[in-house]
Amino acid sequence: MKNIDVTIIQSDLFWEDRKANLLSFETKIASVSNQQDLIVLPEMFNTGFSMKPEIFSEKPLSITHKWMHDMSKMSNSHIAGSYMVEENAKYYNRFIIMSPDGSYQKYDKRHLFRMGNEHRHFEAGKDDLIFEINGWKIKALVCYDLRFPVFAKNNYQDDVYDYDAIIFVANWPKVRNHIWETLLRARALENQAMVIAVNRIGVDGNGLAHAGSSCIIDAKGDYIIAPQQDNEFVARAELNHAELNDFRSKFTVGLDWDKFEVL
Repeated sequence: MKNIDVTIIQSDLFWEDRKANLLSFETKIASVSNQQDLIVLPEMFNTGFSMKPEIFSEKPLSITHKWMHDMSKMSNSHIAGSYMVEENAKYYNRFIIMSPDGSYQKYDKRHLFRMGNEHRHFEAGKDDLIFEINGWKIKALVCYDLRFPVFAKNNYQDDVYDYDAIIFVANWPKVRNHIWETLLRARALENQAMVIAVNRIGVDGNGLAHAGSSCIIDAKGDYIIAPQQDNEFVARAELNHAELNDFRSKFTVGLDWDKFEVL
């Protein structure tokens, strides 16, 4: 199986300003010099963590969706991130993974952040998403989902794992940054999978500061890209599947994982 090149983009966000955010990320994506397999943006990357979906959400396949396709085609890379979508008179915090050919898959955030009243404005998703890039199976989750390890649980059967890497896109506040970093490493260790995590920086329209601490972690819990606080950056890493398989084959904890279903 091929290695994959992953770029994470840690950025400040313009509060509830789609045009400014899309222009900012367009510049950052254009700065990536080599073709990547995957480029990851934060949660609600076009608005910040706004609770005004009646104003800032979009219909499916509209402005930000088309922008993601343009960026994916321009960079010849898969682009991932979440934004507000209105569908069937309901609002979703929707993760999109966009391919250069215009095909895409979606995951609607399941665990809505109650302390920020997200559950009062958005509909919780009910489906899971594991997508593939170059043979890698990658699970998609959004921010508050990080606190629910059962929903992130990997499975192993007949020498096959459900996924090889897990993405978390977020607007995770700085006051709980230690929890963010701790749980990301825990998810990597307990699932024997890579973790790709992208959080924003800066102060949002509610006065909440965000440290970023975006990172990539290997299945042993070690940093491939170490977290950085309070500065924008674009960073690339090559994820090595042979190394992942070698570790899994030597430390076969998957054989003893409990089996259950999440309803």
